[in-house]
Amino acid sequence: MDASVTDLPPSPAGDDQHHHKTLPISLALAALGIIYGDIGTSPLYTLKECFFGTHGVPTTQTNILGILSLVFWSLIFVVSIKYIFFVLRADNKGEGGTFSLLAMLRSRLRNKKRRWTILTILTAAGASLLYGDGVITPAISVLSAIEGINMATDAAAHFVVPLTCLILATLFFCQRHGTAVIGKVFGPVMVVWFATLGLLGLLAIIKQPMVLSALNPVHVITYFAANHLHGTVSLASVVLCITGCEALYADMGHFGRLPIRLTWYLVVLPGLLLNYFGQGAYLLAHPGGVGLNPFFALAPKGMLYPLVFLATISTIIASQAMISGVYSLTQQAIQLEFIPRMRIVHTSEMTKGQIYIPTVNWMLMIACLSLVLVFEESTRLASAYGFAVTASMTITSIIYFQVTRIKWDWPLGRSLALLLLFLLFDSCFLASNVFKVADGGWITICIATAILAAMITWRDGRAILAKHYELMRLPTDVFLNDLAKYSPQRTSGTAVFLSIHPEGIPHTLLHHLKHNEALHERVLLFSALSAETPTLADRERVHLECLGQGFYRVKAYYGFMESPNIPQALELLSKQGMVIDIYTTSFFLGRETLLPTGSSAMAKWRKHLFVFMSRNAWNATSFFQVPPDRVVELGNQVEI
Repeated sequence: MDASVTDLPPSPAGDDQHHHKTLPISLALAALGIIYGDIGTSPLYTLKECFFGTHGVPTTQTNILGILSLVFWSLIFVVSIKYIFFVLRADNKGEGGTFSLLAMLRSRLRNKKRRWTILTILTAAGASLLYGDGVITPAISVLSAIEGINMATDAAAHFVVPLTCLILATLFFCQRHGTAVIGKVFGPVMVVWFATLGLLGLLAIIKQPMVLSALNPVHVITYFAANHLHGTVSLASVVLCITGCEALYADMGHFGRLPIRLTWYLVVLPGLLLNYFGQGAYLLAHPGGVGLNPFFALAPKGMLYPLVFLATISTIIASQAMISGVYSLTQQAIQLEFIPRMRIVHTSEMTKGQIYIPTVNWMLMIACLSLVLVFEESTRLASAYGFAVTASMTITSIIYFQVTRIKWDWPLGRSLALLLLFLLFDSCFLASNVFKVADGGWITICIATAILAAMITWRDGRAILAKHYELMRLPTDVFLNDLAKYSPQRTSGTAVFLSIHPEGIPHTLLHHLKHNEALHERVLLFSALSAETPTLADRERVHLECLGQGFYRVKAYYGFMESPNIPQALELLSKQGMVIDIYTTSFFLGRETLLPTGSSAMAKWRKHLFVFMSRNAWNATSFFQVPPDRVVELGNQVEI
């Protein structure tokens, strides 16, 4: 049994489940450690790749000022204007992210199946690309920080990869303990980090103030005129300065718009700009420093090792934020039927968002370590970076356009003008990353394609199963009329039959009646349904309907940021006059054995993939948190 998306009545006025009672300053401090880790550590490698990477340009004055101007206007337009000012407005009761955007459109596109299918595939593609981003971010961030040791001594070169692998492995092994304790120090550490970024940059700018002329966008034109096609290719390195925008939007629900905006404008943006311009000032003064990382070159000699240590801690925080984001993304995907059930461990009794998913954790760890061992250098790994970021940003722009048109009823001209403005940057960055596919970008494409194929296959397979059970489902009134006519034996107690659909009589009940020729005195037809909102209040959770003859239909709604809990839902029924003792109640679940021999239009390899995923899905008993000693499973074979 899995959830299916359905509509919910609107929340009562004034019921803002995502209202933040914490002071904005406190939330802003926490936001520094959670959502700005990725973009905050980008100075470690962005300018290094622009000048000394695979597609680097010579460190001439024209190129330095041109690259700095591109970085400045990318941060201003893409982050400050597109995401901070516009995209953050598209919140689903406080939550952000591509899945949240899709959920906002569900009710309006119910009868436009073709359009809905296209948007569903786009959303799944965006999520798949974020998974690829989640694999690369920890690897390149930690590797770039550890490489700073090379600035002090060449003897440390052989220890960079082993030390990076050790740090990453430790980080993943610690995930099962949750982030509650370490999360308390994330914010203060990042305050120190951004203060250090700004101070190092400011000291370099004072020595070379002419670098500030890069604020003039004319330098962008001069840069492209001097470099032609090579200048376009170098955009693939410039885009590294805006990595983390999607995480910024996806984590909006944890903090709200105001703290995110305060943090960006008052701390993050000034720190980043000062450091980038400081690196540019250093390169203007030392244009022959080929092979050096201009970020670590800003540090006085006696401060190099402390800076490497601080950079390492900051990249660990950035990696942790991305890993936690992947967990949240997976939870949403499970609730919206994009991937199979997985074991979800809640690591905090106080905070719902702190979860740990073992399967995802170990797969991420293997992928990250493999990337470090294969590429060995951040410069080579950077070639694989960027494509996922730019492609997911492009998809967000397209879905945001749909929200403005369908959800907010904007005029076509207004929505289209904004979309074209967004795509002006998105398409240029995406096109430039095409040149990096052969150098390593193919890894991101392979990861995203594999995940996308699995997501669409699972969703299509579940649709085939739903149609199969729909054909087998008996109308409720027909069943109750037959029940009154034949009056089977009724035994004491309560039985709960889990049903995919909130209509008709589930196959498990018919199967049970056929073999046992008896029913419990009280029968609950229970459906766990996914709502279009991230979370719900308890009073909206459960809907009870009396069908007569001891039968009741129970609809329990769960937001796409929540995990189903059937015992908890049954406890809520006591407020509606139905008291249920969970330990004297029997739960009947269906377990199907899938055979890839049916006549459905799904390709044979996809059928086998769906069967494999279904067999390895987390068992329904644990997923719905039902007491295992109260469960009866009824099996049947289904051809797909």
